[in-house]
Amino acid sequence: MTESGLQPWWIVARSEEVTSREPLSVDIGAQPLVLWRDAEGIARALEDRCPHRRAPLSLGCIRDDGWIQCGYHGWSYDGATGRLKQIPNMKGEQRFPPVYKAQAFAIAESGGFVRVCLDPAAAAPAPEVSTMALSGTAHVAIEQAAWIAALYDDPALLIDIRGVRFTPYLMSELREEGGLLVMERSCQWAGLHWPAPFSADFPITVLTRSDPATGRTELPLRDDQFTTLLTAVIAPVPAARGVTAVRWRAEVGRGSGLHGRLLGLGTPFAVREAIDAAALRRSKPSASTHYDDLRARLATSSTPGATAELSRTPVAA
Repeated sequence: MTESGLQPWWIVARSEEVTSREPLSVDIGAQPLVLWRDAEGIARALEDRCPHRRAPLSLGCIRDDGWIQCGYHGWSYDGATGRLKQIPNMKGEQRFPPVYKAQAFAIAESGGFVRVCLDPAAAAPAPEVSTMALSGTAHVAIEQAAWIAALYDDPALLIDIRGVRFTPYLMSELREEGGLLVMERSCQWAGLHWPAPFSADFPITVLTRSDPATGRTELPLRDDQFTTLLTAVIAPVPAARGVTAVRWRAEVGRGSGLHGRLLGLGTPFAVREAIDAAALRRSKPSASTHYDDLRARLATSSTPGATAELSRTPVAA
């Protein structure tokens, strides 16, 4: 929760992960959630605990009428309100005590992402601009704050872009810009550089724009003519037991030449499921040294569009 009491919107799933066939279990820090689609195809989010015996609702099933049914004793709940709708062997007109109500959370869907806010009364967020065709999900055994710091310091530990070699050279330091944390890194095309294996030529750059509250990051890869070769949106969300769930979508731009054509083949972008722990230990903090200071500054800033700071370990609402 933010210092001002506001809760941010977290990207907790890709749209294709949320179905009416079976419930999906996700986390926002210590808060377990269950996601599914009701009979109208609308995404719903409840606390992943049945109010009866605290069994995970994600181990149950989705009924034909769109309610979610606990797999333990068969109690069924409405996704929009969390209200108990039916208990097996009880009459349909039976009134149920209000204590038997699952916690419902605010949910929004756009651009191929499903977002949840732990404040049920939260206003809808600004929609994602477009739905990128390429997508994936990775569960990484590292805390979210450390994952974000590594993205600033050495993105090669976390992500792969076909044919791209990240360098330690920054075009700009991590800075605040319009409520986001922004920086640009010099990159090279991978492979041998003739006549020497080292080159001072940096024909491409990676720009990152990150929300300081959630870590949602837009990452365009651009050439020296400022043509966007590839764009990715990365959403690292803290999950249970120190794991970070990273969901992403990407699309290839309009680059030309051999490297541009290679980016258009298959899936040129990926988030690593596993991190080289030895390489992570050896990596030196660079841009991430400004991370905490900038977040704290944004938390107290009155700049329009600034995002309130979120504690690094969200707790159950």
